[in-house]
Amino acid sequence: MKPKVLVTREVFDETLDYVGQHCEVESNQEDAPFDPETLAQKLAAKDGVMCALTDRIDGGLLQRCPKLKVVANIAVGYNNIDLAACTARGIMATNTPGVLDDSTADLAWALMLGAARRLTELERRVRGGEWKGWRLKQWLGVDVHHATLGIFGMGRIGQAIARRAAGFEMKVLYHNRKRVAPEIERRCNAAYATKEDLLRQSDFVVLQVPYSKETHHLIGARELKLMKRTAILVNSTRGGVVDDAALIAALKDGTLRAAGLDVFENEPSLNPGFLELDNVVLMPHIGSSTEATRRAMAMTAAKNLVAALTGATPPNLLNPEALGSRR
Repeated sequence: MKPKVLVTREVFDETLDYVGQHCEVESNQEDAPFDPETLAQKLAAKDGVMCALTDRIDGGLLQRCPKLKVVANIAVGYNNIDLAACTARGIMATNTPGVLDDSTADLAWALMLGAARRLTELERRVRGGEWKGWRLKQWLGVDVHHATLGIFGMGRIGQAIARRAAGFEMKVLYHNRKRVAPEIERRCNAAYATKEDLLRQSDFVVLQVPYSKETHHLIGARELKLMKRTAILVNSTRGGVVDDAALIAALKDGTLRAAGLDVFENEPSLNPGFLELDNVVLMPHIGSSTEATRRAMAMTAAKNLVAALTGATPPNLLNPEALGSRR
């Protein structure tokens, strides 16, 4: 008998075909997000789930899913999953690292350039008929080339962002929990800096850290005041890493020049204060949203799921301790 699995959100046909070769699949191709109770009911008799970052997989849910063996997240981040609760119950949890690094780095650069040159603001002005002709001092932006780029988080995506800075002849600083290996610093042409020094020196600050208790409001009112008044903040990682209310206040009072945001606290219910500002570029959490990357993410999650349910170790296992603690 094939193991039973739930795919919580719409995926590509080839993903369902692959999972269907090995499992009995219930799939939410209508793509309407499940509320917690519906998700618990649908998972009660399932052996595995392929979920999205919008699905909260916590201890309370897992208690109602006695057969569950694997949680395969279609994302590299996994703050939607209670990893400790999974491990305690011997449930494998997986993610999709690697396949989205370059697409997410590209989006961080799009936000940086968009905020620097006021692209979304000025497109609105053109569409609104405000452009009446050329003027020397009209709608001035700031240069990206030869500026200083500061990156919080020097993992795979942070490194991809740093490597792209070479084409703009930027000075690159980074801050990380641990200093990366010298060969990575050379490859990225990046120098380690303390949190405070990075904030004080950088013209552009890009956040690429996972969300956790330790990184909650990593950037708040104190940190924003340390930054140059001409600086631009880019958050292309997770909502909650930035105190959105403090950022709105800084953008309003000129503490900070501009921001580019792909993620928000409590998304998609973003703070309405952002909508009143011209000096912020707002994107709807699309860091990895290219067709090729999203197809690769879905298939990576599918392969993790199938491996876990067919006796193999998933390639992207987050909690190997779970292998020996199955209840």
